[in-house]
Amino acid sequence: MIGTIIQKEDVEKHRIIPADVDQSELFREKLTGAVRLGNEFKSKTTIVFNTEEGPMRIETTVWSLTDKYIQIKHGILIPLKSLIEIEY
Repeated sequence: MIGTIIQKEDVEKHRIIPADVDQSELFREKLTGAVRLGNEFKSKTTIVFNTEEGPMRIETTVWSLTDKYIQIKHGILIPLKSLIEIEY
């Protein structure tokens, strides 16, 4: 898995940019599963997203999913178009 590991609380310290390839639709089903795992089982998901400094990786609970974003703890939003990899 690629990406520099950071704490989920540090996501907002990085400028998130779109990934080279927008995989939003490909990830939608997996993200729906991640939300269910987070809300029902408190399981964490590994998320790699693109920033100006390069790919960053966090392990967190996904609280919600919209058409354009995933929401993690503390109301932090990560744009779907910035996602590179999702694993749980």
